Amino acid sequence: MAGTAGVLVASDLDRTLIYSDRALALDGPDHRAPRLLCVEVLGGRPLSFLTERAAALLADLGREARFVPATTRTVEQYRRVNLPGPQPTYAICANGGQLLVDGEPDHDWRHEITTRIAAGSAPLAEVVRQLALCADPEWTRKRRIADEQFAYLVVERDRLPDGWLTELTGWCAERGWRVSLQGRKVYAVPQPLTKSAALAEAVRRSGAGTVLAAGDSLLDADLLLAADAGWRPGHGELADSGWAAPGVTALAETGVAAGEEIVRRFLAVARGVSSAGLPSVG
Repeated sequence: MAGTAGVLVASDLDRTLIYSDRALALDGPDHRAPRLLCVEVLGGRPLSFLTERAAALLADLGREARFVPATTRTVEQYRRVNLPGPQPTYAICANGGQLLVDGEPDHDWRHEITTRIAAGSAPLAEVVRQLALCADPEWTRKRRIADEQFAYLVVERDRLPDGWLTELTGWCAERGWRVSLQGRKVYAVPQPLTKSAALAEAVRRSGAGTVLAAGDSLLDADLLLAADAGWRPGHGELADSGWAAPGVTALAETGVAAGEEIVRRFLAVARGVSSAGLPSVG
């Protein structure tokens, strides 16, 4: 297999490794803009990018460690992304609701996580009804159910009423659900549905001895906490809230530059682990 060094790297995708045109944050002079590689096309239009340098580093990383994409995307949405490097043996989709093995959903994991959700959270239908009641059509563009396990809204973020998100967060928490605002999307996710749960299963199966992680949103916090070392970009929910934890480095870079820096950090640590365990990171 690619990456037999005992290192597993789990990373969020959107606004961590790959970026839409709205999220690139190319604030410098035009003549110094990085060369970009498109890794996702939808309806014939380019949708997601990383820098060409990040793409080369990611290909190298796939040969040095076991790379595991860890995304809130559904399996269908994930399959649109064409990342450089070897195809990952494991991929985490639907915020942990799906564990792909060699590109295909693992039915044992699906049964396990469905059982955990049923035991620990209110039914999806109850939350969907609440979202329909509280999301004003004036600022709600879409209501969606993802993977038959969680729901999200696409909203006009600058038009959300004061206190609305806090009120929804409290209502959901009482029923065993979490809320996360990512860009223009408001996610409602059952508490047992986590990337870290699926990560633990991938680590168990692979036997990895060192785990690295990266993410930008509150739904990535558990992923970062489950790793030996983690990184978060200078943008996103975690940065906006000042979230910090031991072993997690807050990067100054934002936008697509942060994605490149994250892959660079991953690769440096993965190459250093081969001799004497996890080196100091920063």
